[in-house]
Amino acid sequence: MNKLVTNIPHHVAIIMDGNGRWATSRGLKRSRGHLEGSKTFQKIALHAYQIGIKILSVFLFSTENFKRSVDEVNYIMNLVVKILKEQFNVFKSKDIKVIWSGRVDNLSPKVVTAINQLVNATKNNKSGTLNLCFNYSGQDEIIDSVIKINNDLINKKITKESITRELLNKYLYHDLPPIDLLIRTGGEYRISNFMLWQLTYTELYFTRSYFPEFSSSEFDQAILEYNKRERRFGGIKDETKSH
Repeated sequence: MNKLVTNIPHHVAIIMDGNGRWATSRGLKRSRGHLEGSKTFQKIALHAYQIGIKILSVFLFSTENFKRSVDEVNYIMNLVVKILKEQFNVFKSKDIKVIWSGRVDNLSPKVVTAINQLVNATKNNKSGTLNLCFNYSGQDEIIDSVIKINNDLINKKITKESITRELLNKYLYHDLPPIDLLIRTGGEYRISNFMLWQLTYTELYFTRSYFPEFSSSEFDQAILEYNKRERRFGGIKDETKSH
């Protein structure tokens, strides 16, 4: 890690984009890109915890990704099951707690089982948290939280007056702190319906590198760039400045 990095973000999120384009640019099948991307994911995740990041949220598969070909979707589903089984003992041994954000809809039982097994096996781990956003939509997460709040209002578990930003956060898939830094690979400059509520004051880092070629050193570069940012959260640096 660069010596200039003095502030490690607490919560980092990654939109792992460009697997398919990495493969097609090399004359390979898109599935090869997903395979190589899965290897990068494993390396980057472990590297993130090694440098002191406590929460890592990764966009593995969106609800909109079901629009892709059946063959590609099936390959991704089988690959995820394979990765989770391979990394089962790694995350346990590293004391990493794995959580899942997303919906069960359209997922096969084997995918749900593989995710839940890892979630249950690591639920008491405390050194870091890995948030797997799989079959995930930021808008759906907010909708689901509103439905739960409405049900609790009807059942008088909460009152209308008690609804605050902090309360709504507790009704999301997980009560996570805001994202400090979002990294998106693949050369696109958008957030693609990813963790909309948690991204309110997030610093954004975009790179043209396709995810399979995204290295630990470039991850460190994103952290260095984050250290150069001035986070004001709507205020100003020197509150004594004249108006």
